[in-house]
Amino acid sequence: MPGISLLDKPELAAARIDARSREENFPIVSFLAPREARPHLRAVYGFARLVDNLGDEAEGDRRALLDELERELDGPPHTEIMRRVHASREACGLPREPFSRLIQANRIDQEKSRYETWGDVVEYCTYSATPVGRLVLGIYGRAGDPEIVAWSDDICTGLQLVNFLQDTPRDLALGRVYLPQEDLRRFQVSDDELAGPLSERLVALSRFETERARGLLASGFPLARALGGRVGKSIALFARGGLAALDALERAGWDVFSGRPAPTRWAFLRLTIRELLR
Repeated sequence: MPGISLLDKPELAAARIDARSREENFPIVSFLAPREARPHLRAVYGFARLVDNLGDEAEGDRRALLDELERELDGPPHTEIMRRVHASREACGLPREPFSRLIQANRIDQEKSRYETWGDVVEYCTYSATPVGRLVLGIYGRAGDPEIVAWSDDICTGLQLVNFLQDTPRDLALGRVYLPQEDLRRFQVSDDELAGPLSERLVALSRFETERARGLLASGFPLARALGGRVGKSIALFARGGLAALDALERAGWDVFSGRPAPTRWAFLRLTIRELLR
C-alpha cells in the first residue's frame, strides 16, 4: 500500500514520536505516576503520537493508513507500539472506542479545516483530546464515574486549546485553523494572519483564548483531589503543566512566530516538587 512506511517501519515512527515528545509541554509519564501504570500510560501516549504522525506527516493515502491502523486494534499488531497497546488493553480492560476516536480525529483533519464556533471545537476535542483522559482513567480503574470523567474532559480540552495556541503557524501550514472562526471575526483576525507576524489583534485573540484555557484547566482540579494519592498528584501535574504553558505564552507576549513558548524542563521540575509538597 503506498505510504505505508510508518506502519512498516516502527523504528521510524518511534523516532518521530520521541522527537515530538521533546516538544510537548511536559512528559506524559512522570515519576509521580504509580510505577505499575507507567507502561500503560506510555502505550497510550505512543498510540496517540503515532496516529498524529499518520494524519499529519505520512506520505501516500493517509485515510488508508488510518484505516489500516484501526484494523490493528482488532487484529494482530504489526508494530511494537501496537503490541504495547494490545497488552495494555488486555491488562487494564481498556475499551476500543477511545482509541478509535483518536483515529477518527485524524480522519476529520483530512476532511475539515475550519471550526465555526467554540462548540464545534469542543466537539472535535471529543475525538482528539478527551479520549486520552478517559484512557488514563481506565488505566486507574476510574472511568466509570461521570463526575470524574467530566473533570478529565475539561483538563484535556484545556490542554488541547493550549496546543492550538502554541501551534497556530504549524497548523495553518497544514491547512488547518482550530481556533473558532467566530472568535477570529470578533478580534478582526483573518486566517492568513495566524502565520504571523504578531499584531495587536492577534494578541487580543490569544489573550481571550488563554483565559478560556485557564478556566478549563482550573475547573478540572477537583479531579486530582477525587483520585488522591500519587494518581491525583500525577493528574494535577497535567493541569499545572498546561497552566505553566499558558504562562510561558503570556511571558512571550503570545509570540508563537519566533519560537514555540513552553515551560522549560526546570519549570516542570519545580512544578513536580511543588506538587509533591502540597
